[in-house]
Order: sequence, then structure tokens, then C-alpha cells
Amino acid sequence: LRQIVSGAMIMCAAQVHPAGDDVGNEIAAANFLVDQNIFNKTDRVNIGSIVPTVADAQLLSLLSGLNPKARTRSIVDSLMKILKLLQPLMIILEGDGDIDPSSWSLLAELMQRARVECPQIMLIVSSRDSPTITSAASNLRRNAVQVKLTPFEKYETEEYLRVLLKVKERKTTIDQRLLDVVHDRANGCPLFIECVARWALAKNMIEFVEGTKKVNLKLLDERSDDVTAAIPRELSNILLAPFNKLSPPLWDVLKIASCIGYSFDADLYSTLNKVLEFMPKIRELSAKYDCFEQTGSHFRWKQQAVYEAVKSLLMVNQRQKIHRMIVRAFEQSKINHIDDIKGGDVRRLLGRHCALAEDWAGACEQYMRAGDRAKAMYNFNEASKMYEEAIDFQAKMSEQPSLRSRMIPTINLGTCLRELARYKEAEAVLTRCLNEAKGEFSEIALDEELYVRALTALAALYQAQSKYDAARRLFERAVPIARNIQESRSSLWLAENIAGYAETLRKSGDLPQAERHHREALEIRTRAVEEKSCTDLELAVSYTQLGCTLAGMRQYKEAYEQHHNALGLRYRYLDFSHGLVSESLNYCAESLCALGRGGEGIPLALHAVEIRRLIFGTSHPAYAHALSVLASCYHAVGRYFDACDCLEKCLEICEVAFQKNHANIIPNLMNYGNVLRSTGDLTKARIVYQRAITIHELNFKGGQQARQLEKCKAEVDDLTDKIEELDASVKSCHSDDIPDEIFRKHVIPADVESQGTPLIVYTDIGRDVDDELALVLLSALKRKHILNPVAVITTLSPQRERAHLARGSMDAMGMPDVPVGIGSCGGVAEGVDLEIYGSDYSRSSPCIFESGLDLVRRTLESVPPKSAVVLCIASLSDVAICIREHEELFRSKVKEVVLMGGVLSTELGESLIPDSAYNNNCDISSARFVYKRCQELGIPTATLSRWAAYGCPIPPKLLDEIAKTEHMVATNIRSVSKLSIDQLWNKVILHPDDPRREKLPNRCDISWFCRTFMSKGIISKEWTSSVWTLVKKLNMYDPLAVLLCVPAYRAAHFDWKSKIVNGVPHIVVGTSERDTGIINRLSLYNEYSSLFLFAFQESLHK
Repeated sequence: LRQIVSGAMIMCAAQVHPAGDDVGNEIAAANFLVDQNIFNKTDRVNIGSIVPTVADAQLLSLLSGLNPKARTRSIVDSLMKILKLLQPLMIILEGDGDIDPSSWSLLAELMQRARVECPQIMLIVSSRDSPTITSAASNLRRNAVQVKLTPFEKYETEEYLRVLLKVKERKTTIDQRLLDVVHDRANGCPLFIECVARWALAKNMIEFVEGTKKVNLKLLDERSDDVTAAIPRELSNILLAPFNKLSPPLWDVLKIASCIGYSFDADLYSTLNKVLEFMPKIRELSAKYDCFEQTGSHFRWKQQAVYEAVKSLLMVNQRQKIHRMIVRAFEQSKINHIDDIKGGDVRRLLGRHCALAEDWAGACEQYMRAGDRAKAMYNFNEASKMYEEAIDFQAKMSEQPSLRSRMIPTINLGTCLRELARYKEAEAVLTRCLNEAKGEFSEIALDEELYVRALTALAALYQAQSKYDAARRLFERAVPIARNIQESRSSLWLAENIAGYAETLRKSGDLPQAERHHREALEIRTRAVEEKSCTDLELAVSYTQLGCTLAGMRQYKEAYEQHHNALGLRYRYLDFSHGLVSESLNYCAESLCALGRGGEGIPLALHAVEIRRLIFGTSHPAYAHALSVLASCYHAVGRYFDACDCLEKCLEICEVAFQKNHANIIPNLMNYGNVLRSTGDLTKARIVYQRAITIHELNFKGGQQARQLEKCKAEVDDLTDKIEELDASVKSCHSDDIPDEIFRKHVIPADVESQGTPLIVYTDIGRDVDDELALVLLSALKRKHILNPVAVITTLSPQRERAHLARGSMDAMGMPDVPVGIGSCGGVAEGVDLEIYGSDYSRSSPCIFESGLDLVRRTLESVPPKSAVVLCIASLSDVAICIREHEELFRSKVKEVVLMGGVLSTELGESLIPDSAYNNNCDISSARFVYKRCQELGIPTATLSRWAAYGCPIPPKLLDEIAKTEHMVATNIRSVSKLSIDQLWNKVILHPDDPRREKLPNRCDISWFCRTFMSKGIISKEWTSSVWTLVKKLNMYDPLAVLLCVPAYRAAHFDWKSKIVNGVPHIVVGTSERDTGIINRLSLYNEYSSLFLFAFQESLHK
């Protein structure tokens, strides 16, 4: 499998490479695939579990403790990225041995996923015996086509001979004696039939007799009547005939190669070059005699029959002698200096040669070292096999090894089995090991370090199985001994033991003791990082464990600090989409929620949900937990029914994922009951708490998790009292009867002094990305308390879907408390829905106001007089409706209306008149009404035209830069922008009459595209790649309109023309191509680009 994955990476890199060049080895291929964004850091970890050379130890450490099924899915995620680029593709696994269970699981997952993601792939498993497909690969058992190759019947041998001998006429026959001898010698094997026929033809033994129309065997020996005697009965004589003239050194190399095996890695056997010039002679045999075929550094016999024939020439003692010679060559080459990662392969192969030489002690030592290397690379499946081999060879040794020698591979085997979730096997191995140690330690001096290892290995297993009492007893015996021998072991080893004990204490409910021990372990690991004996990612684990302990003790402020420390390290070393990043995001969100900062936690929780959806799918407990955290955050900001939706999905997953009445469901039930109480559904809340009590009593003994039980019982009692006090109408309250306050649809009065200027926004978000960028900018200004968005209204059909996008985007940007309302169709004809781009975070929500007009009315009523700014970056239909229906309220509360659009020249007439800009043109009558009425009512207006946007275009590199924050909104904006520009280019290059141009004007040709988006230069019409990298400027209108709402930014960056109407100034920024109204485009660009990055980084707590 390693060879297949390595080859696939190299092939994929060569295919993607612009020049189609060979990228060399697997490391160079992996680096290239990362540079091309085909792979990410997580992929390097996954692929590194198969091809260890491509990942470093910092990343590989993440594989420890990973659920085997989740790990398999993650590996296949990475494999699919390269395999789907190579299809159509055939993958062949061939050999004589059984495939191990984890590899079967990987193949099963690969083929199941391939149906959808990589349909042009065929997987062939070739083996002499029918392969045993494990239960873990049940879908392969059901769906694989099993083909059994059986020997040819005689008539099939005849047909194949006709093909080989080019006998086309049916009248011509094969002589019976020729057919009999070929079928007899070949045993019905097509390859052997070909060998016999080729050998006989080379000896000129086959002839065509014209008179009889037969193909016969010639009688070469006149003294014998038996023509078949001329063909050797031993097939090896035929197969090896081409090698009869080989020199003795080449014959020696051929025999050594047969002892090594059917295939081998030239790099691993390069040590034989000094003694035998092994690889040069292998290459000579390949070139002159066609013995081997080569793929990279990998060689294999061209014909298995020749390999078997050469192998059959050697007696047992000859083979043992060759294996001993190979072992000596390795030992003389100073194996300790071999590269660390390939060292594992060398040790494994050297162990095999020792075993075949019957050097059992040497084999045991080499397999132990191979196991240690595999374990260090977190390849626990390989490591477990190596340790099992080492234990087997110990049993064959003439002298019994010492207790320490016997215990070390056994303890290591048990640890690997635990990591592979093979708990029963691990428990049997470790319990037997500990019992044996007890018996012998009583008679001889105690090996304390080894005794601690045995105790903690079994304790860690019990902890993994939730057997906390048993684990605690073992740790309590191990940790004091470990402290006593600290001086003779690294402090990191002590920290691991203390941290393991602390986790057992935490999970069993003894939080004060857990805190004390976790702090001690953290202190030791911090020193170890400074000494470079511990990775930062291991330190992140300590931060996380201490954070969880503190949260359990309700010390939420420090809990958040510890989780944020872990998040910072994981941000630094891991891909944003890594499961451990989602873990830290979840814990930070939980802590923020407990601190009363649930609004800050929502962006973190949303990203955790999305990461876990991608990694685990929507039926995994990890995804359910992320939903539960998100629900807590929504609950904290008063979004009760959003919280209910999340928890109902969470519980639905848990009921399937866990066994009935599992203890893990209790926290989610308590969370759900709390939210139901907030919605007013007290009866259902009580039922939920009662079920939590029942499950607790089924899982815990008296005194265990007592606080949890007390909380549930207190809630049931309190709810019972409340229900008895309420009338029947409240008991039967349905969501249709629940007041807006329950849906968090009440409007909070604006505090201008502390929160900034109240802002009402009208947007057609989803039409192009600048509306969403405007909301991003708004989130930054809200965090700085400069602007306070009090309502966002979506307009332009389909306005409901736009509200969903706005709600999701604002939640992800940390504005979950800003209400969203659904506006009008924006002047679009009834039944016509305009384009809206997609996003994974767009979400329906009960807290969205069905009437945007009602939301604006209530918002205006809540703000001080002449304090609100109305920002319209869409059709003016809804602003016009608001003025018509609530004119006096609008006049008294609005201090300015800021509009993205345009007006006719300020020098024409006595008032401003809207021009044909897109926003105006959506509903021109409403646009004229808004401008006219604002001027009549004395409400100042500020208009930003398209010329201003042209005066300060943004480079695409800014969108690339914000996408690097990996915030879901940033990556979607960049993706949508790139897709839009590529789609526009593909329309531009079409003929003006091509209907695929849709409504694109004829003036929009290649020259126009280059002028608009590139400033200069020209692109060939034949350009087939994405034009994104060639684009130099994009026009973003709406973010500039947001900045125009802030007096300080307005004065610093904009120049405008004023029109005084009824004594009130109305300003216009950008009146022509020359007068863009931008004072300094670089200064303005620096201003808003820093605000964009600030918004994304702050929402993710980076």
C-alpha cells in the first residue's frame, strides 16, 4: 500500500505540474501537492501514516489516540484528492500473504467512497490463496467480485497454443502428442504454456506438416521413438535456460534476489553494493536478461515463475547462508546511522533475514526496533505486528530472555492494541504481563521503571474503557514510584504518568486533585518544550486537559485562557480543518458562553460544527457535541429556538450513536431542558430532566457525579412548582402563541455613547460579494464601538434566502444579536427570483423577522431622536415604503441616509435626482421618491457612486489574504469572487451572437475585460486556466459606503460635492471618472484591508 500511495503522489504531481515534469521522489511530490493546494497539513498527516517520509514528528504525534475508524475515513479523504485526478485508474495489490484488518478497512472505505467521488477506479487484490476479508470490510464481502483462476482444461490449452503458434485456419490442427506434452509440463498455467512453447520454438522443435495440416513436435533424437522426451519434465530447466550462460557473480546475485523476495526496494538493499555490487548487477540483469522491472527505487521479478525456479535451486542450508551474509552486510554498514524514517523498514527486513537465518535473538531485536520506530511514527498497526513477531521469536530462543526483555515488547504490544481500540486483546496481554511481573518481582530486585510502565499501560486501557475506579487504583500505585525514580528518567516521562492520572481523576469527578496534577504536568511539559524534548502540540494537550478541569470547577475565566493557549498552538501547526482545532474552538466557545460572552462564542462554535461535519459526517457524536456547544451559545444570546433546533439534532444523533441510556447523553439532555424552560415549554423541560435523572441512576453509583444529579433533581422540583402556578393556557402554549420575546425578536434600546451610531442596513446580499464584505466591515466597526448595527433588512427577490445568508454570515462574524428582517422584492416582478450565491453557513432561523418594515419601525422607536443612520446598499424600495408608512417616525429618528448608487450632476436643477445606477434602476420610482422626500423633510443624504469604487479598486490578493484566515465567510467570499470572474471571462471570449453570453453587452469583449480588471495587458482568447491570478483589480462598492457612515473615515478618505436643499447639505462622493472623490487610494485601501483582517481574526480569536 505504501508503494501504491507513493506512486500515486508522484504521478499526480507530475500530471498537475505545468510542464508535466517528473517531480522526483515522494517527499518532493508531497511538497508540490501542498504548494498547489491539493494537499494540506492534515493530508500530510494522513498520508504520512502510510508513507512516513512525508510528515514530521510534530504532525504525526496527532495520530495518537485517534479512533481507528475516524483515522481510516480521514486517510481516505486525503487519498481521494489524488486518486480522482488520476482516474481512470487500476490499483493492484499482489502478494502471497494475508492483508491485515486495518488495510482491509481502508480498502473497504476507499471503494465505498469511490462510487461517488472516484467512479473510474478498479481495485484488484491478487493472491495465491483466496484472501480472507475481515468483518471490518463487510461491504467488500458483499460487493466485491471474487474471481478464482483455475488451470486450463486441455481444450483451453489447445486454443491458447493456436494463438501462440499463430495457427489461424481451423482446418489446421495441433498434434495430440504436442498438446499432451505442453499441457502436462505446464499444469494448465497460461504463463508456463507460453514458456514451453517459446522454448520449443527456440529449439526448432515445432514444425508445420503441409500434407497432414498438423503442427507437430520434431523428433530430434533419431535413437528415441518418444518425441516428448526432448522436452524436460522439470519446468525450471525451461524457465532458466536463458540464464545458462550467466557468469557466477550474476548467478549469485540472482540467487540472493530470490532469497530477498519477489519484490524489493533498491534503497534498502544498497548496503549489499559494497560487498557484491548488488544493485548494479540487478540493473544489468534487468537490461540484458529482462529479469526485473523497475518503478522508482522498487524492483520486482518480471516473471514469478522464474523467481520460483531460481528459489527452488537453493537448499535450505544455502538459503540460511545467504540470509546470514545479508545480515552481516547490514551490520557492517553501521545501520544505526540509517535515516530515521526508513530505518523502520530496514529493521523489519533485517529482522526477517535474521529469522530466515534462524538467528532468533537477532530477529527479536530487529523486530523490536522496527516496532519502536513504527510506534514513534504512530503506525500502531505495524508496530503491533512487529512486537508480536518479537514475542514469537523470544519463544524460539534456546535461553529464556530476562523478565525485562520479555515485558517490554508485551507492554508495547498492549499499548498499540489499546490505540487500535482492540481492548479485549490489550487487556488480556497487559493483565498477563502484570501478573507475571508481580510473581518475579517478589523474588528479585524490583525494576521500578518497568513496573510503572506495566501499571500505567493497564491503567490507560481501563481509562479508555471508562473503568475509572480500576484505572485510578493502578495510577495511585504507579505515580509515587515514578516520582521516586524521576532522576533516572526524563521529566517528560513523569509528566505523561501524572497527566494520565489527572485525566482519570477528572473523569471520575475528583476535580481538585485533577487540577493539582494537571498543573504539575503542564509545568513539566512547558520546561520540556523549552528543552525541545516535547512538541508544542503535546503542550496543547496539557492546556486542554487543564482547561476542561477548570471548567468543571466553574473557573471559566482561566479555563478560557488555557483553551485559548491550546487553540493558538493548534492554529500555528495544524490546518484549520483539523479535528483538534475544532476541539479547541468548541472548548473556547463553551468557556466564553459560561462567562456570559456567548455572542463571541458563536463564530467559534459555528466553525467547529462545520469542521466536524466535514471530518466526521452528520451522524457522529463529535458533530453532535459541536451542535450542543453552539446551542449553548445561542441560548446565551437569547436565540432560544435556534438553540432548540441544534439540540434536537444533537440528541437525535446521540440516540443512534450511543447505546440506550448512555451517560454521555445526560449533559445534552440537561442543556435541552434548560433551553426548553427558556422557551416556556415547562412540561417538556421537566420530562427531559426526569429522563436525565433516570439515565444517571442507571450509570453511576451513589456519590458519583453527584453535582449533576442534584442539578437535575432541583430543576425537576422547580419546574413542578412553576407548572402548578401557571394556568392551563400557558401549559399548552405552542410556538404560534409565544410572544416575540421568546424568539429574541424584541429590540434592545441603542446606547449611542457606548455602542456607537445606530445603523439600519438595507442589503441585497448574495447578488455579489461586496454586500457581504460590507457586513464584514460592519462587524469590525461594531467591535470597535464605532457603528452599532440595530437592524439588517434583506431586499431583492429572493429576499427570504438573502435573509438566511445574512443571518448565517452575521452569526459567523460575531453579530448574532443584530436582528435580520425580510424586506420586499426590491422592484423585481412577482415570481422572478434573481441570482443568489450559496454558502454552507446560510441558515434559516426563527429569530428572523418576517416583516422587515415592522423591524425597522420597532428599531426606530428604540433609538434616540436624530441618532440613526440608514444605509441602503440595495434597491430603495423598502426605504420608500418605510418613509411612506412611518414618515414622522423616520423624520424624527434618522439623522442621515447613506446610499450606494448615483445621482445626475449636482449642478443640474435645485435638487438631487437619482441616475440609472443599478440600485436606483431596480425600482426607479422608489429611488426618486426617497431622494425627493429626504430633501423635502430635511434629512441629509450621502451618495457614493460607482466612480468612487473605480477610484479605489481592491486587488484580488486582498481576498486571497483574508481567505488565509480560513474563516468560513472569508473563504466563501474568495471562492465566489474567483468563480464569478472566471465565469465572466468564459462569457467574454464567446462570439457576440453566442446565446451563452446571456445579457452581457457586446462592448464587454476581451479588451474591455483587460481594461476593467487588469489595467493593462491582454489575455489570449485561448487561455484555459483560471484568470484569477491575472486579475489586478476588482470594484467593491458597498464597503466604501459603510466607511462613509463614519464621520472620521469620511473626513480622512473622501472628497465630495455638496448640494444645499432647504438649508440642508446633501453630499455626493464621486461625480465622474476624473472626480472619483477618493483622496488617497492607498491610504483608503490600507484602512479597509486592515479592518477586514481585524474582523475575521477577532471573530476566530486568532
